[in-house]
Amino acid sequence: MFAGRFRWFVVLLLFVITIVNYIDRSAIAFAAHLIQDEFGLNSAQIGLIMGAFGIGYIISTLFGGIAVDRYGARMTLAAAVILWSLAIGWTGAATGFAMLYAARVTLGLAEGPSFPTMTGAISKWLVPKERATALAGALVAVPLALAIGSPFVSQLISAFGWRPAFFVLLALGFLWLPFWLIFYDNSPGLSRYLSRDEEAFIKRGKEQAGERTEEAPLPEKGWKILLTTPTLWANYWAYFVFGYFLFFFMSWIPEFLRKTYDLDLSQVGYFSILPWAVSAIALLFFGGWSDRILKRTSSLRKARSYQIAGTQLVAALTIIPVTLFDNLYIAMASITLAVAASMAANAAYYVVIADLVPRYAGTAMGIMTIGFAAAGSIAPVITGYVLDITGTFQPAFWLLSILAGSSVLGVLAFHHPDRDRARLGNHEN
Repeated sequence: MFAGRFRWFVVLLLFVITIVNYIDRSAIAFAAHLIQDEFGLNSAQIGLIMGAFGIGYIISTLFGGIAVDRYGARMTLAAAVILWSLAIGWTGAATGFAMLYAARVTLGLAEGPSFPTMTGAISKWLVPKERATALAGALVAVPLALAIGSPFVSQLISAFGWRPAFFVLLALGFLWLPFWLIFYDNSPGLSRYLSRDEEAFIKRGKEQAGERTEEAPLPEKGWKILLTTPTLWANYWAYFVFGYFLFFFMSWIPEFLRKTYDLDLSQVGYFSILPWAVSAIALLFFGGWSDRILKRTSSLRKARSYQIAGTQLVAALTIIPVTLFDNLYIAMASITLAVAASMAANAAYYVVIADLVPRYAGTAMGIMTIGFAAAGSIAPVITGYVLDITGTFQPAFWLLSILAGSSVLGVLAFHHPDRDRARLGNHEN
């Protein structure tokens, strides 16, 4: 089956469930005004409901990463998918603010292990010089899910109402689950679908990069590495900023377009396609480009760090016109460029972890995703309060630009993966 390329089928499985993941977590943005009207909520309360997802995510993402390193991705992700699918159904059954808040916290708890699982699985199944391409291939599901999900969910809600839409979404994860349990194994060597030649290729690629292939629990020195390495900390902060961008736009683009330009739900759904579609193209291009730079220069700084800093700089600058011009098309062009730039280096954040600490990739991703989850919690809440207090989104857009600028400075100053990889040497690998 998939002779010589079964490892890419594993990437495909991760791609598909990530589409489900992001359709599920973003769907509430399209139902926000209906929920607000039905339960008599204000914008700050809607922001709290959206931000509740991040609270659950913070709690589970580190433990999910530890579970991946200790028990493997197979059952960790399977359990997560079951729980988050049930949480989506619970959202549709909610009777008020408290139930909606609890359902969103539960959804965050369930989805917390998803990206540590992805990083851990790709670290096991892909050789170092394929990882940025593989991660880009899996992570492109994020903007594609938001591009596809925007019209899909908005039309579903328009046709059947917001509650039935969430019951439909409940089924998606359960449809994927049997494929994961049948085809995925925690180690390439355990797979009955992987050819011996491909297994040897994976093992040889890791050995050439100086990686150990056996499993090991995270020792005390491993925690020290994950919590004191400058490149990792710069990566953690940049990923927090990326998360703030992502959750801001995922949560509030529909309401921004509806309130600012008086669009109906169907129009909002179709206008929302553009930023995520362009982001998908950018992510795929930059992921492959990063691996090509690494093959040509053997420099992680050139292949990873400069990509993160450059794309964050573009995001910081291109979001500013939204605050200066009251025009739908300028706003959409500005948002599209900023979202695409922010998303473009997404694979680089992940692959830096795989480059520096492959043995502890799940745990490291869990640590990094705590910041991402914090961004997911505070971005919707801050924006909701800003909207209630000022009646405009402009301060929220300025905050995005400032955060992205701080990320650029942090990466240029502290993100030196070649130096830190050499310093770690045999301590990690």
